[in-house]
Amino acid sequence: MVTPLDSHIRTTLVLAASALVLCSAIPAWAVKTTTHYIADGFDYPVGPPNGDGYYKARGYYPNGHLGEDWNGRGGGNTDEGDPIYAIGHGVVVYSDDFKMGWGNVVIIRHAYREKNGQIAYIDSLYGHLKVRMVREGDKITRGQQIGTMGRGPHNMYYAHLHLEIRKNLAVGMNRSDFKRDYSVYHSPTNFIEKYRRLRPEYRRVPIPIDTFKQSNPNLFTMDKVSAPSTGRGGSMARPNVPNVVREAIDTQTDAKPTSKDDKPGIWSRIRGFLGR
Repeated sequence: MVTPLDSHIRTTLVLAASALVLCSAIPAWAVKTTTHYIADGFDYPVGPPNGDGYYKARGYYPNGHLGEDWNGRGGGNTDEGDPIYAIGHGVVVYSDDFKMGWGNVVIIRHAYREKNGQIAYIDSLYGHLKVRMVREGDKITRGQQIGTMGRGPHNMYYAHLHLEIRKNLAVGMNRSDFKRDYSVYHSPTNFIEKYRRLRPEYRRVPIPIDTFKQSNPNLFTMDKVSAPSTGRGGSMARPNVPNVVREAIDTQTDAKPTSKDDKPGIWSRIRGFLGR
């Protein structure tokens, strides 16, 4: 006779086994897990649940644009500050101002059940936000507001949302380290439409966290240039710039050498200095 306790133990073992299988497929630094509700479906991140009042200005295509850009139908920057919502239940695994071309970014990890009954995981990324309203570790419900639509760092774009959905849980903000195709990414609209409605299960499942390598937009400065020091008066010294970088900046060109005597351009020389 199978008792409720036996059934509970069996379910726990199955979930633990699923977590072990998942963790074996991601890097060794991914050792932490948390639990959260499995997704009961996915909605659009603007004008939920169906994207009402918005349109997809730019779609996903492999080896090119790795997500979708969503704009309000009012045009221009009329949608700046509009609310951005989580596409499904999940856990915030990244929330930071990445600067560079990204600005404020939030990444949410979702657990969902595939059509074959297996539990799978995705990351949804929301880029160029004006305001982030969630922190790393927050547990999010479907349709919860996580931020507002922005224009990227320093208002460098027209207001829009950049949305990505990743299969690979190790990408984070290190996109250049991974393939730029369907082996790593979903087409966001296709994924959302496929999993709009899933059977509600009202239970928590293991979700791996801490799967990203350290993402630091200032790695070049930190690794290759001595850090600035401050005195008691609060003054800050300029970092020492390596000669190869100073010469490259002075050259201000990236033209290909035409002879052995010509020096390579700025980007080629910096890559060479970095060992790339």
